[in-house]
Amino acid sequence: MVSVKPAGRAGDIRLAYALLSPALLLLAVVIAYPVGWEVWTSLTDLSPLKDGSTGFVGLANYRRLLADATFWQAALVTVVYAAVTSAGKLALGLGFALLLARPFRGRALVFLAIFLPWAYPAGVSVIGWYWTLNPPTITAYAPFMGQLKYAVDGTFGIGAWAFASVMLFNIWRGSSFIAVLLLAGINAIPQELFECALLESRSAWRRFRLVTVPLLKPFLALGVFLSLTSAFADLSNVWMLTAGRIVFPVIGTHAYWLVIKAGQYGPASALSLTLVPFLLAVLLVLFRLFDPPQERSTA
Repeated sequence: MVSVKPAGRAGDIRLAYALLSPALLLLAVVIAYPVGWEVWTSLTDLSPLKDGSTGFVGLANYRRLLADATFWQAALVTVVYAAVTSAGKLALGLGFALLLARPFRGRALVFLAIFLPWAYPAGVSVIGWYWTLNPPTITAYAPFMGQLKYAVDGTFGIGAWAFASVMLFNIWRGSSFIAVLLLAGINAIPQELFECALLESRSAWRRFRLVTVPLLKPFLALGVFLSLTSAFADLSNVWMLTAGRIVFPVIGTHAYWLVIKAGQYGPASALSLTLVPFLLAVLLVLFRLFDPPQERSTA
């Protein structure tokens, strides 16, 4: 017998790229210029406050960042912020998805309640969230929230409560999107697989670990990557909740201050681009982990 490798999977991949090529071309055209401009800016000393023409400085902006303690603090805070919020959103989103996967009375209302935080404009919901955690008027729970704020700031430093508020808001709003994404993944799984798993094992945890999670891997990978991307680029929520007065800086707010307040376009562009290698590495790991290449052979 001679073993041959059919071109089934390779052909599917080529067809997928062919179908995606118009969208990829559009994205390349739309994104190529701003990304290219930012890369070029990171290699210069561009600044509206600088007299004379813009000079090419090469990797000086990156070397200056690597020697700056503020950059490493912002990088550490950003990684912690992204990891904590992504774990929280993934746990809550998966729980909500499993809850909505089965029909029950009032399911539509529960779905609406779960999906509403993400569908509602962030600019409006952030005000309600801010008033909830920092009551502007005397309410029944205002003394408790004030004591909690002072306890958190006293333990972790001034600004810790503001940073925790940003993380809670990110988890609250992002978990609804992850829930809808994972619910779509669960609905895409043939019901026969769950019925077979029920015959094999009566343990709900065992069925979840051995059947549901492996089948949801592509959706989990996409959810994790989208969560990390939104967390790293989460400037608007951080700015609106703290008005920029945050002792625990993230890379987004740090780059914003460099551009708007200091007029340092070059260092700010270099700071923003430091996220790109990390996100690409995470994307590669998730792709390899949740969608490993499969080699099929027939006799």
